[in-house]
Amino acid sequence: MNIIWGDKAANLDTLASIMERMHPDTDLLVLPETFSTGFPSGADKESIRTLAERNTGQTIDFVKALARKHNVAIAGTFIADSGGSLYNRAFFIEPNGEETFADKRHLFTMAGEHNSFSRGHKRLKVRYRGWNISMVVCYDVRFPAWCRNVHNEYDLLLAVANWPTVRVDAWNKLLIARAIENEAYVCGVDCRGTDTAGFEYDGSSKAIDFKGKEITVKGDDGLLYASLSLEKLERFRAKFPAWQDADTFTLHD
Repeated sequence: MNIIWGDKAANLDTLASIMERMHPDTDLLVLPETFSTGFPSGADKESIRTLAERNTGQTIDFVKALARKHNVAIAGTFIADSGGSLYNRAFFIEPNGEETFADKRHLFTMAGEHNSFSRGHKRLKVRYRGWNISMVVCYDVRFPAWCRNVHNEYDLLLAVANWPTVRVDAWNKLLIARAIENEAYVCGVDCRGTDTAGFEYDGSSKAIDFKGKEITVKGDDGLLYASLSLEKLERFRAKFPAWQDADTFTLHD
């Protein structure tokens, strides 16, 4: 998705247009980080606050209506205002209106994200159409302990980002690593465009299977698709149960 930074109306219109040409058998549509506004790199907190919403605001209401219309779940993040604090908030919206939220944990200090946003304390987890799905946000993917798939708690890890082209090689490698080490599918979605700080984004997005192989296919509609098999995943985990030998640990804030 080519995000127009700061133009919420234009980005929501883009999403609606994308979904009109989306394959009708799609179960889940994954959007880039802060898809409706772009990542506010270098902006001060009060200017960011003008883009922020509550969970019942314009962005989530719009996403809910599209999820219902197209019978598809939609995942991404938006800038949230909760109790006066700002969050980079992940969402998973189901066609029936069920909603799950969690806030980005690792704030990107090099862009000053920690000066404007408060960090989250839980990873998004949801069960949808027989799949256990978890979700992390951009910089989170650099931290394997946060992404760790303890006792196969998830089958699919979503990673959504505004990851600039200058560092995109790391993004591509980290997605493969997270898939292999966690014996799970990984879907990483980046954006296109240029942000307010002049950083360019090339839309490096891909789905990767549990062996680290890319399984993305580009559709005639310009969208990227992947078909996932829970049967193949469970068969591999039974045949090569590395997860049983994983180290135990506890995360502390």
